[in-house]
Amino acid sequence: MSVVARPVVGIVAGEASGDFLGAGLIEALHARLPGARFVGIGGPRMQAAGMEVLFPMEKLAVRGYVEVLRHYLEILGIRRQLAGRFLRTPPACFVGIDAPDFNLDLELQLKRAGIPTVHYVSPAIWAWRAKRIHKIKRAVSAMLVVFPFEEPIYRQAQIPVTYVGHALADELAHHPGRAAARLQLRVGPDASVVALLPGSRVSEVGQMAAPFLAAARLIAEGRPDTHFLLPVVSRETRDRAEAALRELPGEPLNVTILSGHAHNAMAAADLVLVASGTATLEAALLGRPMVIAYRMPRVSWWIMKRLGRVAHVGLPNILAGERLVPELLQDEATPANLASAALELMGDPVACARLQTRFAALLEQLKQGAASKAAEALLPFVASARA
Repeated sequence: MSVVARPVVGIVAGEASGDFLGAGLIEALHARLPGARFVGIGGPRMQAAGMEVLFPMEKLAVRGYVEVLRHYLEILGIRRQLAGRFLRTPPACFVGIDAPDFNLDLELQLKRAGIPTVHYVSPAIWAWRAKRIHKIKRAVSAMLVVFPFEEPIYRQAQIPVTYVGHALADELAHHPGRAAARLQLRVGPDASVVALLPGSRVSEVGQMAAPFLAAARLIAEGRPDTHFLLPVVSRETRDRAEAALRELPGEPLNVTILSGHAHNAMAAADLVLVASGTATLEAALLGRPMVIAYRMPRVSWWIMKRLGRVAHVGLPNILAGERLVPELLQDEATPANLASAALELMGDPVACARLQTRFAALLEQLKQGAASKAAEALLPFVASARA
């Protein structure tokens, strides 16, 4: 079959981690199909890689059941408009990057119309909503998974699947390391450093910045020379972090708020205090000891607890199958508990060295050349489109 001169790939990513994966995928496909066009929803990385963005990615970056309900009508309208466009002018294939609540329904519509659909990053069906695999089977032509234990789940369900590894492992394997990160951030080589990662969404920073900074205050009481690094991803998240810092009682805290530079902040740190999410995997791939925490509105937490099926929520612990690092969730995520766990781990060099060994093995397992593998998995779908 002939390949179209300028095949169009529909693509949707709903948050920063998807934007990162999408940008790598676009670049890898461009190398194989120089005339390909990419249209849909993405962030600044995907746009810089050459994507035509129809709606801003931030419209989909909503987390938690209550928060989704608040924006439901707007999100539904965006999906209808996107489906209408793709049904009128079908792309060679559609790629949904994570964002399953948005993408799976869109993929259902497109697949029924004969458009190949590929979902990149499995929903956490191994953690909750296991029955969703039946919907996934109806919605996708193929699944690209980033963790090795996910592949057998899809093979058993007779869903075409490819394990591609994680693009973060490919990128962070080349990070220059702790000394270089400290030099770039102007942090002394012998300083005690803690990175604070309260989340990438405005709502997450609103929930987590205050308890993280209060915990930092307590850590500083135990280790007065500690320098805190707090990277933010946008003007809105910076505003939330700065507001939480202004409201922190007591003497000024030795904290630097960084615009971006999250990887350097983590690499430079002796310990990372991190909100549950992709940043926990990033910290592990950088070999950094961490304490994982998370809070969300109580209704969302209650629903997740009822649906949950796994013992851990942090990706390093899930991938290890055991609690390698502390997890403090919801009511347990108090400043006192966070500070206590952080100080205990910082004071145990043997435990920190053991974590670094485990995390190095994890890096090697996930380092597979994800963007290239994902692009190769997509080529048959794009190549099957006729001019």
